[in-house]
Amino acid sequence: MAGRLKPAVFRFRPFSRKQKQVLTWWLPESGVSGADGIIADGAIRSGKTVCMALAFVQWSMQTFSGQNFGMCGKTVGSFRRNVLSVLKQMLGSRGYQVSDCRSDNLVIISRGSVENYYYIFGGKDEGSQDLIQGITLAGILLDEVALMPESFVNQAAGRCSVEGSKFWFNCNPEGPEHWFKKNWIDARADKHLLYVQFTMEDNLSLSERIRERYRAMYTGIFYRRYILGEWCLAEGLIYEFYPEKHIAAKLPDSGEWYISCDYGTLNPFSAGLWCVNRGRAVRVKEYYHSGRDSSHQLTDEEYYQEIEKLAGGREIHHIIVDPSAASFIACIRRHGRFSVRKAKNDVLYGIRLTSVMLRAGVIKIGADCKDAIREFGLYCWEERGEVDKPVKENDHAMDDIRYFCATVMARNRETRGIIGGMCDEKEDPKVDR
Repeated sequence: MAGRLKPAVFRFRPFSRKQKQVLTWWLPESGVSGADGIIADGAIRSGKTVCMALAFVQWSMQTFSGQNFGMCGKTVGSFRRNVLSVLKQMLGSRGYQVSDCRSDNLVIISRGSVENYYYIFGGKDEGSQDLIQGITLAGILLDEVALMPESFVNQAAGRCSVEGSKFWFNCNPEGPEHWFKKNWIDARADKHLLYVQFTMEDNLSLSERIRERYRAMYTGIFYRRYILGEWCLAEGLIYEFYPEKHIAAKLPDSGEWYISCDYGTLNPFSAGLWCVNRGRAVRVKEYYHSGRDSSHQLTDEEYYQEIEKLAGGREIHHIIVDPSAASFIACIRRHGRFSVRKAKNDVLYGIRLTSVMLRAGVIKIGADCKDAIREFGLYCWEERGEVDKPVKENDHAMDDIRYFCATVMARNRETRGIIGGMCDEKEDPKVDR
């Protein structure tokens, strides 16, 4: 290739020391250019995603021409939304030509006589590894790698067989037993990887007021991981901060009405009636029945009659139901009165989102919702494990509440204005813009 191009200067904002380290580590003068890759982890909003993506393209364009590269997110859609949309703007301002072939999930980047090909992959489940098999890559960027299955990451890394190829890993912390922590971060010396940990202070575009806003949004495990950047164990109560201030002082009598349901036959059936006004919601009343405790199991029709009573004469926008409750969903639709929607059922995303909404005062619980209040005081994490899991007890009102938060409130424009990008999918709120 012709002479080396100089790294472009970022025009939109100043870079911090750690961001500059990510942007330049691969240059010979850095002293660590012989590393096989880089891992950047730490707090949300710390600026690591933007500088990692930009550095990945600059490295690849100044090192190779005519090669294939991989760019991966948990899903193709999340990568496009969280990384590629901003990356294309930055590259355009630096004289790169970017052609996005959406149907092929291929981005062609060129500048002068250099042209390379960047394929976008999603690593959402074990089957994702099949999508990346067979391709030969000169490097790969994995955004939010801790959310991907190990099989996909191993397959992606195994595709990098071109001489001089490098791995670029970016994530927020999970549990200390997570496979990526144990097999990549803890083994980074053996794998010849550079490791950089970020905090919000490493993003110079954030004001202290905005940093304080994010600090106030999280507590417990979420604070330690997303604010302090620690790979820490999920333990104790899930909503450990739940105090009296989350009990509604006054119940609304008008607004948009919803019902959220966690279906159970022998296990408890929990349903909550919600009123939404100006991006905030109150759980006005609830219905809770345990077939095991009462020794009386109800049918779908009997549960439906209870939902009718809970709704009263109100116009219900949607009933949000556990997506596995196929027979009950069919029962509601057969009666024709209510619109029913299957709940978004990503457990950890729902828990995190519910936690944020409680802390922000977006949702409150009516004092008469005794079973929801009781479960808040009992709902806890499993003691140990590679993956965070709630104990499957005292979780039925907790489930219907997170269904409501993830399916209704996360899509509410006014709610999003209150808590911002934290409404988005689990991989999305960690975008470091």
